[in-house]
Amino acid sequence: MVSIQGFEFPEHLLYDIENQIWYERLAGDAVRAGFTAWAASLMGEVLVFTPKRLGRDFEKDKSFAVVEGGKWVGAARAAFEGVVIAHNERLMKKPELLNQDAYGNGWMLIVRPASAAWSDGLVTGDAIAPAFGAWLRSESYKHRAD
Repeated sequence: MVSIQGFEFPEHLLYDIENQIWYERLAGDAVRAGFTAWAASLMGEVLVFTPKRLGRDFEKDKSFAVVEGGKWVGAARAAFEGVVIAHNERLMKKPELLNQDAYGNGWMLIVRPASAAWSDGLVTGDAIAPAFGAWLRSESYKHRAD
């Protein structure tokens, strides 16, 4: 487990640092996705989770879900192209699960990537802390529009 600013980042997950989304390989070609605990903390109390509909395609760097929190409303942006094959029904009914258990019960979607190279550019393991630190120092997140 990697700890950054008091938030845990499980080492077995793959991270899109720029968008603060984690991905977990599942059986077959499915991938589970969710926001990092760090991102969830910045949102404030999560009030609404709206995923892209089942069977819908999504594009890289485009929204595949929208989250409304007490401090932030914005898109969960995908790190690759794919299709939504499941979403977390519990999260839709209890959006606060994202704040309570971002890497467990607060997951957002299960997707099927369009390419076998979907994980190119994502970070995991020992690369998490340096990549996150560089991203924070760049302050690019402060200038990003939804």
